[in-house]
This record gives sequence, C-alpha cells and structure tokens, in this order.
Amino acid sequence: MSILQNSETLASRAAALRLLSRNLADGMKQGAFRSSFRGQGIEFSDVREYMRGDDIRAIDWNVTARMGKPYVKMFEEERELVIFLVIDRSASMDTGSEGKSRLDTASEAAALLSFAAEQNGIPVGAVFFDGSVEFSVAPQTGKDRTMMLLSKLDSVPARKETGTAMEHALRGAHRLLNKRSLVFILSDFRTAGYESELARLATKHDVIAIRTTDKSDSELPEAGCLRFYDTETKVDRLLPTQLPSFRRAWRESNSLHLNRWRYLCLRRGVTPVTMSTSEDPVAVLARVFSTRRGS
Repeated sequence: MSILQNSETLASRAAALRLLSRNLADGMKQGAFRSSFRGQGIEFSDVREYMRGDDIRAIDWNVTARMGKPYVKMFEEERELVIFLVIDRSASMDTGSEGKSRLDTASEAAALLSFAAEQNGIPVGAVFFDGSVEFSVAPQTGKDRTMMLLSKLDSVPARKETGTAMEHALRGAHRLLNKRSLVFILSDFRTAGYESELARLATKHDVIAIRTTDKSDSELPEAGCLRFYDTETKVDRLLPTQLPSFRRAWRESNSLHLNRWRYLCLRRGVTPVTMSTSEDPVAVLARVFSTRRGS
C-alpha cells in the first residue's frame, strides 16, 4: 500500500514520529557520532611554524618544502552538522508487498531523520525526485522545516516524466550544500548513470545510501504464469513463476545486483545500507548510528 492510499498521513503521525525519533536524535548529536566521520569532526583552518612537542603527523610537507622550515596544519572543530535527504519518488518506489511500499518505508525513514535533526537543532534540507527533480530546499532548522518536509512527503508525486532522475538530484544536492554534510539517499537504486555524481558528492560529504528492498526482490510465489508490469519502462509480460529454475534465477539475479551496488558504494566512499519494507525504519536507522559511533 502506498502512503498516498493510507488515510494516516505522516503529518497526522507527527507526535508519534517525534517520540520514536528520540533515540535517533541521541545518536545524531554532535560529538560521538559526528566525530566518527572523516576528519574526526574537525576541518583544516591554517598552518603555523612547527613548535617543539607538536605531533609530527600534523606537518604540512608541501608548505614545509616551500618555506624551507617545518610547518604544521591547524584544525578547528566543526560547530554544526547538516543533514540532507535525497528521496526517490519514482514509480518503482510504489512497489512492495504486505501492504507497505518502498516509498512508504523511505518516507517514514525521512520523517524520522527530520525529527531527529529538529530535536538537535540540526539544519535539514532535501531534494525529491522521480523522472525529474520535483522539489528541493536548502538546509534549515526548526519545526516549520520539519512539518513542511512531512507535507511534501505526504503529497502525491506528479510524475510527469518516467524514469529516475537520480543523477540530476545528486547534482542538485551538491550545488545546495556549502559545507560538509551528512547525506542520506533513500531509493531502490533501480537506475543507472548516477555513479559519477555519487562519487563527486562523496568526495565532499558523508553519504549513506539506503536501498529500499522488498521480499519480492528475491522470493517469488509459486503461482504459475504471472503478469509483471514495469511501471517505469511500461514493459508487460508473463513470467513462469511455477518453474524452480526461474525462481532460482530471479533470486540469483537480485543477489548479483545487490552485491554490485554494495561494491559500487564502498568503492566511492559511500556507506551502503539495505532497508526492507518489512523492517522497522527506526531499528534500521538506529543500527546506522550505532555502527557509526563505534567505527
């Protein structure tokens, strides 16, 4: 079931979601969690001459060679964490089983992250996309920002264009973010051509890619020939789910694509996370923050 068909909207569940996000807010607090990211929570500020007792690992060898005497790098602690959400609302996100779609799951996770950011006074921004970029907003703090994002998440995607404009969404995120940010990409990643923009984003920001999955990705019912319709490509065909060989090939194909995606993320410096429609987004996000604190 899509969130659009659910009479209980995210906005109407605001109080419950805010309560559920408290543990996530604790994990998101600047300090233990933030310092686990690249740079250990600090950013380069300046250089000065080496003084006795300085850590030799801080020596800036380029400046030292140029000046003819040792210089060390100076750093200052970053004062503000920024959260940015990249949310896929393309047609394939409407799919799912057991009454919950990938879009439902991704939207709930985005709402929880927004509330956790709000409770910590952390700016949050977002870009929503389907076949094109449908909405974007720069990071900002406050309850008004959270409720605006919830309202947008509850709205019906226009979907004037087919396909998935992830490449353009990631490029838009890069343009909106002026300082190092924690970027969450919520998508089924059933697209291509976004890899270079993902790598570019990850060079300046900490990126967590959350792939929304469903049990139908790997397991098909043994129900004879079933009609499958691809909402993005409009391909409509019968598939022989009664054949064990076909169900095995389906499962192996999904495993291959998932492993390739994980490898792509890791090679680009992106943290890959899977979140099934059958899982509680609170639990999945809590694991993300717990793992980051301990890394």
